[in-house]
Amino acid sequence: MGAAERITADHLDATPGVDRSRRRSFAVGASLLREGVISPDEMLTALSQQGRESGRLPDVLRARGLVVERDLLGVDARNWGIRLVDLDTTLPDPRLIDAVGVQDCLRHGLVPWQKLGDVTLVALSRPEEFRRLRPMLEARLGPVAAGLASSRAILGAIHARRSDLLAHAAETRVAEAESCRSWPRLHRSPAAMATLAALAAALILAPLATGLAVLGFALVSLAAIVALKIAATIAALRAPLPGPAPASDAIPPVISVIVALYREADIAPRLIRRLARLDYPVELLDVILAVEAEDRVTLDALSNAELPPWMRVVIVPAGQVKTKPRALNHALDHARGAIVGIYDAEDAPDPDQLRRVVERFQRSGPEVACLQGMLDYYNPRTNWLSRCFTIEYAGWFRLVLPGLARLGLVVPLGGTTLFFRRDVLDQLGAWDAHNVTEDADLGIRLARHGYRTELIDTVTHEEANCRPLPWIKQRSRWIKGYIMTWAVHMRQPRLLWRQLGPKGFLGFQVLFLGSIAQFLLAPILWSFLLLPLGVDNPLYDALPTWGTWALAAVFFLSEAANILIGAIGLGRTAHGLSPLWVLTLKVYYPLASLAAYKGLIELATRPFYWDKTTHGIFDHPVEAKE
Repeated sequence: MGAAERITADHLDATPGVDRSRRRSFAVGASLLREGVISPDEMLTALSQQGRESGRLPDVLRARGLVVERDLLGVDARNWGIRLVDLDTTLPDPRLIDAVGVQDCLRHGLVPWQKLGDVTLVALSRPEEFRRLRPMLEARLGPVAAGLASSRAILGAIHARRSDLLAHAAETRVAEAESCRSWPRLHRSPAAMATLAALAAALILAPLATGLAVLGFALVSLAAIVALKIAATIAALRAPLPGPAPASDAIPPVISVIVALYREADIAPRLIRRLARLDYPVELLDVILAVEAEDRVTLDALSNAELPPWMRVVIVPAGQVKTKPRALNHALDHARGAIVGIYDAEDAPDPDQLRRVVERFQRSGPEVACLQGMLDYYNPRTNWLSRCFTIEYAGWFRLVLPGLARLGLVVPLGGTTLFFRRDVLDQLGAWDAHNVTEDADLGIRLARHGYRTELIDTVTHEEANCRPLPWIKQRSRWIKGYIMTWAVHMRQPRLLWRQLGPKGFLGFQVLFLGSIAQFLLAPILWSFLLLPLGVDNPLYDALPTWGTWALAAVFFLSEAANILIGAIGLGRTAHGLSPLWVLTLKVYYPLASLAAYKGLIELATRPFYWDKTTHGIFDHPVEAKE
């Protein structure tokens, strides 16, 4: 008889120093061995893995595809002496769900099913959690008893009874004062209408003075942005190169990775392939694919795909808005990890990325609540637009953002390759479901509440949006969100000043208000480029001599900074693109002004509209060869 076959429940129950929950977990393994569900060699491997990672044996077995849910349910029911609950036939009493709280039900993986006399039968997928949860349950329900059901059945029952509450909760997690959900349409905003009327009156009554004032604001904002980028670049270049991480014997945590999908018909095979390359124990990896309830295209594609055991689909109930942050909020209640990561559908992260994230969090203090990875593109040579997008991101993620973090300024997050401490997300209300740049907004809220974001030296490759119209649509959403984010956080300027401090407050103004001004006012500055062609400019004629020199100096400094940051950032990638492409950014950036005016119109008419970017046009070159 082999060693694994000699593992029995009686032996483990008699073993000193092993708690009852752990003994019962091993007893599950013994029962599976006796019933021939798993081989002795497979059990020994699973036990070894469990010992190294301090995970649950059933989770290890399930994640490695050694057992299926129905095998574990029967064994768990016999081992713990509790009954199986058929949630598919009889749905739970919704009043009992409300008594516990729908979000707490999701978080703890349970659902109160029915009252049997004075006792409420609570269905759990992890019976060993019942002892810990019992005081909370009895405080809300009275006497309780445990039942057993699969996690799939529990989630399905909660959604069937309380999807409306889940939808509302996902949309209102962020405090009202820090959310944009009350953003009015233009015709319903007296302040916005008055501002437009005043601007129109100024243009009519004093067009030249108004034009000079706008030009002055554009120049000041441009000079401030250039100065901020230069300071950030210098700070990033002066940062010491990352050394090898010290070895750690800390137990690795469970990481929940959320991927929000919408109308992704053919993304499932690529997504599974890319995330399967992650070098992290699968029993500690909890990948959640958040899909809108009405998105039959994606749901059908996923139902036909063979998802690995560590990947699951969470259906996002219909609500008032249909945005990525709302889907992330809903998925967060299903996540079981102490660290929560965010990827996009087309992402291809470095294989060792999660291990680097865990090491960095373990070395950092609790004030470091977020780690932002670097984004790059796997199709930079598709066309001119993809080359420019690659250069722009190279400077932004390899120089500007690390520099902002090093200077102690607000870091506007990117939408992917983000990793958070779960408890901080819960504290802040996670994402603003109505903000179309939920990432940048969350970066501001982290800073406002005393937390830090750091950049981490790991790369995720994604697909460059290199078709003009989709590029403009995507950029218009970003700019619209920047305007919305700035306005929301400036509702109480004095409070923002106290929370961020003078340096952080000014950095926020330059980064957000300055960027908005440049996107919207750039055409005024470009008009001066027509002077050599003989095109008259009344603003130029009205400028004093010192003003002309100031205009030329700011123009020169801006172009020099853009070229330098683009070239240095590009040199830090492995693409091998010619630095000469950096010179063409002058033609690339005007597209952002087109996007800005599109975003401004949407801000006035449909502020929460999410202009989706289509993924899957280009594949990862490494995968294409496989």
